[in-house]
Amino acid sequence: MIKDIFTSSEDRMKKTIDSLKREYSSLRAGRATPALLERVMVDYYGTPTPVNQVANVSVPEPRMIVIAPWEKSLLHAIEKAIMKSDLELSPNSDGNVIRLSIPQLTQERRAELVKTVNKKAEEAKIALRNLRRDANDAVKKMEKAKEVTEDETKKAQEDMQKLVDKYVSEVNNIKTGKEKEIMEV
Repeated sequence: MIKDIFTSSEDRMKKTIDSLKREYSSLRAGRATPALLERVMVDYYGTPTPVNQVANVSVPEPRMIVIAPWEKSLLHAIEKAIMKSDLELSPNSDGNVIRLSIPQLTQERRAELVKTVNKKAEEAKIALRNLRRDANDAVKKMEKAKEVTEDETKKAQEDMQKLVDKYVSEVNNIKTGKEKEIMEV
């Protein structure tokens, strides 16, 4: 029973890490990457659809993203979606493709991005701690129901703390890597 709680918690912790990585990949760090457009939704026949599902997204240069819609009628909708997004990029269309130039980041923008990175890392750590609390509560309920002994409960809590420490360390490593990427000039 305790093993099931532990396994379930670890799966959810892995998902928290994956979510953090996805969040970070969509932060603009001065380099062009197709991941920047993952959260940009285009109105595709009344359905919000990610850009990469209605167009070919490529990076021909380090500071340029080229979007080639599969249907020319989507060109305007994609431009509109990019302008509405929080990317602060201006699409440049030639009638066939959209080009997005990624400008150099200013020091102020870099500082803002680092704050965002730290905030998202803290949110991930809070999520991990909440998972620990939920698992510990479940084990304590089992102890109250006399399904496990007090020693087993204490051992489970120690193991859960070690697991949380491992994932918090991983969050810190990911955060540090993203900060370095942002601060590169």
